[in-house]
Amino acid sequence: MKLLSIAVGAAMFAFGLVGVANAQAAPENTLTISLKDGDVVIELLPDVAPNHVERIKKLAADGAYDNVAFHRVIEGFMAQTGDVQFGDMEEGFQPRRAGTGGSDMPDLKQEFSDVPFDKGVVGMARAQNPDSANSQFFIMLEDGHFLNGDYTVFGRVIDGMDHVENIKLGDKAQNGVVADPDRMITVRTGS
Repeated sequence: MKLLSIAVGAAMFAFGLVGVANAQAAPENTLTISLKDGDVVIELLPDVAPNHVERIKKLAADGAYDNVAFHRVIEGFMAQTGDVQFGDMEEGFQPRRAGTGGSDMPDLKQEFSDVPFDKGVVGMARAQNPDSANSQFFIMLEDGHFLNGDYTVFGRVIDGMDHVENIKLGDKAQNGVVADPDRMITVRTGS
């Protein structure tokens, strides 16, 4: 019984340290997305997906993600955004093509990991080819472990998940396509 008590105490201590580490992500490895309801802070995971993190940071630094629509949002699953080619709601927005574009940079090779797709995890969207991720990404609204090992995880929400949950939902009959979608107002790296 004493060993069980020690084990539970050690587990609680370790969990507490993990929670503190997540809340104190290195500033250079944070991404802040300003939404209509407030900011969402994402801890980037360069040890898990270094090339994807580098791409996200570059696009954010260039302002490419500013005003980009959440073009596909499926209740109980995920909110997808990041189409910098057709999803910019201030310049050249093409709602029928949003979700089919990317940046002018080459596609990325997959960086699959054992990080599970839990609620708040951020992954790269791609076509059928595992090496086709470019600029689009999604934020999990609930656990989606059926994605594990098939999509690249590059971050996780550490603050503002309630704002993500308020993103306008898409039409179920249209596979989550959103009419008059919400947008990422600004996206910045660092704190």
